[in-house]
Amino acid sequence: MTIRNLLLLYIAVLLWGAGCAAHPPVFPQMPKKGESNMGFTFSLENVIPIIWVRKGLGQYTDVGFRAGIPLSGSGIDINRVLFKRGRAWDVLSLAYNLSPNSSFDFTYYKFKGSKRITKKNPFGVAWTGYRCMYIPNGSFYNGVSRSSTRFGMLYGRRLSTKWGFEIGYFHDFRSMPLSKVLAGNWNPSDTTVVNEYGYGYKNYPHKIKGWPTQFSRSTGFSLQFFMYLGPTKKKEKIIFRF
Repeated sequence: MTIRNLLLLYIAVLLWGAGCAAHPPVFPQMPKKGESNMGFTFSLENVIPIIWVRKGLGQYTDVGFRAGIPLSGSGIDINRVLFKRGRAWDVLSLAYNLSPNSSFDFTYYKFKGSKRITKKNPFGVAWTGYRCMYIPNGSFYNGVSRSSTRFGMLYGRRLSTKWGFEIGYFHDFRSMPLSKVLAGNWNPSDTTVVNEYGYGYKNYPHKIKGWPTQFSRSTGFSLQFFMYLGPTKKKEKIIFRF
């Protein structure tokens, strides 16, 4: 899939309706102790780009910080490599994301490096992930609960030295049947829906005054493009000799 096609997909999904959530960026390289890397994220969740920095705490652990404008999209995450074999490694990630529907992400990533390495893309890394997304205090109160717990999968790829992407979906099974995610219109109060599923979904509206709630399927969609700026340069220490 070319960058042009990915941008067209991004615009199409954005026009379809973005959710008010956020997720951590992915830097698909093994951590290096003391090394810091910077980049930008352009996402469905936050139209304004987010700047991020990651710092290696050790050979298998790094921590990331994000800053959004305004604060939406900001957050912190920590990654730990659990397994490595050749050009494949598994990572457990814990993240907190600040947004109108602030959330915690618990993600298990599986990274795999390509056997074909080129000058254009010396990394050639793709990844899949399994995520539990928990929104403890969403933007809408239905009289029962403000929380939303979502489960889903994601896929990402580093396209070149400078660019990468990730796409995923995380479903709240209380809000609608998984089989209806791609349905054009979903109205839990509709007679057809009530006859088929009862009134159980009525307490979990997807939109209030045109804005997506924490129960909306659009809140579960994620599409991110990453711009990798590379490692930050360390300041050289000036030594005065007398």
